Amino acid sequence: MKPLQWKPNFCLLCTNSGILLLYTSSSRARLRFVVGEGRRNWNSRRYCMATQRCIDRTEVVPSVLALGASIICSRMPGLAPFQRTFCQTRPDAMVAIGMGARMGTEECHFQFQHSRWNCTALGERTLFGQELKVGSKETAFSYAILSAGIAYAVTNACSYGNLTDCGCDHSKRGHYHEEEEEEEQGWRWGGCSVNAEHGIRLSREFMDAREVKRSALALMNLHNNELGRKILETFLRLECKCHGVSGSCTMKTCWVMLPSFRELGFALKEKYNTAVMVEAVRGRRQLQPTFLRLKLPQGYQKPAETDLVYLEASPNFCEANSTTGSIGTQGRLCNRTSSYDDSCETLCCGRGYSTFQYTRSWQCHCKFHWCCHVTCSTCSESTLAHTCN
Repeated sequence: MKPLQWKPNFCLLCTNSGILLLYTSSSRARLRFVVGEGRRNWNSRRYCMATQRCIDRTEVVPSVLALGASIICSRMPGLAPFQRTFCQTRPDAMVAIGMGARMGTEECHFQFQHSRWNCTALGERTLFGQELKVGSKETAFSYAILSAGIAYAVTNACSYGNLTDCGCDHSKRGHYHEEEEEEEQGWRWGGCSVNAEHGIRLSREFMDAREVKRSALALMNLHNNELGRKILETFLRLECKCHGVSGSCTMKTCWVMLPSFRELGFALKEKYNTAVMVEAVRGRRQLQPTFLRLKLPQGYQKPAETDLVYLEASPNFCEANSTTGSIGTQGRLCNRTSSYDDSCETLCCGRGYSTFQYTRSWQCHCKFHWCCHVTCSTCSESTLAHTCN
């Protein structure tokens, strides 16, 4: 059978965050998200710009966009009913949400790259990655970092004008000064302050909709979702610029900026290290859990809003386990000389490791020639690597 010849036919949505392309063949059609501005996506973006077939977000044809969103959202695995409806009605926001989920997943991989659990799990890959099936600290971190990532990406999309219902934070206007200060000692709001309130609200609306059933695990997930958003709110920073003659600061304008997402990752990793175990408490006349309390021998103390909470001890993640979702550590690269979590002793769980040799190559001794090209040599070395049995 002759293979189908696919070609980009129409660009349904084009923003700084990504594009939505419609591909057609002689008898079929399919849609493809191209997220980000990386080099590998340049051809698709150039196609949209060169042919001028990418609709500006303010001029989107509702029926065409709704059709594309309906097809994609109906096939996207892992969405709750409300999330699927949200996806179909807000495709512009879904691009930002998708980027936020990817940011959260990548940051999770970075923070746990040397641990037995490296943010992978058995099971179907969804918008939220592959998830564990237990209420452990690792699951708690996953929910918190995803919630923070979505709030972060939506807030950023607002600042760049990629969403139709938000922009800069217009409440940050006028003169600001402490009550006891004179007005001239304060400063003025200026620039584009990020609209974190909108990003947090949209993250709460989308992420919390996953918890359809009232259960102990749902209460845990909702708590950790909120923690991720609070961390973002806490790390917002004030950026200021002075204006005046010869470097003086006769007038100062300030605006609110997002931190780097890596800062949020480190902050949540600290919360992971100090996470607290909780248990669900049922109301007197209710069969369903109503709130969480610290799992202590005595007392009904609730966890703090700034605590990362979990319900059960973590599995050891040494072996693949379909019940917990653990993928195991077999085949993972380890460090034979390390004394940390990435050591072969710890990572391989006492099963031993195998050693192999490979050749690593890279460009070196690069020189710039006028004008205008660069020539490089190729350097290589033999390297030993170790993988868990």
